[in-house]
Amino acid sequence: MQRREALQRMSLLIGGTLLGADSLLAKNIDWDHITDLDAADGIGLFSKAQVKLLNEIAETIIPATDTPGAKAAKTGEFIAVIVSDCYEPADQKRFLEGLATLEANCTKNKGKSFVKCAKTARHDFLVQLDAEQKAFMKSKKAEEPAHYFRTIKDLVLWGYFTSEIGATKALRFLEVPGRYETIDYKKGDRAWG
Repeated sequence: MQRREALQRMSLLIGGTLLGADSLLAKNIDWDHITDLDAADGIGLFSKAQVKLLNEIAETIIPATDTPGAKAAKTGEFIAVIVSDCYEPADQKRFLEGLATLEANCTKNKGKSFVKCAKTARHDFLVQLDAEQKAFMKSKKAEEPAHYFRTIKDLVLWGYFTSEIGATKALRFLEVPGRYETIDYKKGDRAWG
């Protein structure tokens, strides 16, 4: 590779990163107005039924306890926006096919759609699916895409812990940090957001 070609590639990489971040920030999504999914026609590539399914999957992964769960953080809506606006068409297709596969396998194994299953049935199904994706990830080739459930799970974690609810209720949050100091961890403490 010649120096000129290396410089061109680096400038494309850096410029693309900055432009990509700029366009993502320019979306100005008003999450407070996404309150009633039944009133909406869906989000991006996702129907309202698919967004509801994503919310139920997210709530099963991060359920409400003494802190609000993933559904309260509108994680399904977050995933729909990220996949619709930020994923390449091939990755969007793979994600939607994975979501359809999850629903079909749940109906086949549990006799009901994921949304209609009881909480314990949902949990058991996702635990089984998580074991399947872990086995797949161990044996997959580097050029193969991740298992669809791995992608869903990663997006759920990203959406929840970057939401206001996740950052302030599930994690400890300090809006304006003070000086740098080391704080001892005590077993059971929440992580910092």
